[in-house]
Amino acid sequence: MNIEELLGGNMEGLMAQAKQMQTQMAEAQAKAKELRVVGEAGGGMVKVEATGDMRVTSVTVDKAVIGDDVEMLQDLIAAATNDALRKSREAVEASLGPMAQMMKQAGMGL
Repeated sequence: MNIEELLGGNMEGLMAQAKQMQTQMAEAQAKAKELRVVGEAGGGMVKVEATGDMRVTSVTVDKAVIGDDVEMLQDLIAAATNDALRKSREAVEASLGPMAQMMKQAGMGL
């Protein structure tokens, strides 16, 4: 028994679906690169901008935060970065809709 017999003779249909999913994924990845989100910490005193493909593009720190407390500044930057990356992931998942769940189930992660 060959693979086509196992799939009920619908190998062409399966291949067409796979190609369509591949095209949709490429489009989603292109959109993700254009997506911009901003994460904040310290009531907006630290802002981090990230893209949908999880790249940090800028960090803005209010001058009032800059001082002797380096540890607090580091914590705020980490918190704002995590917020931006969370927002990025959520925005990409929302834009992918049902495909996001399929990707997670397939182990492709988001």
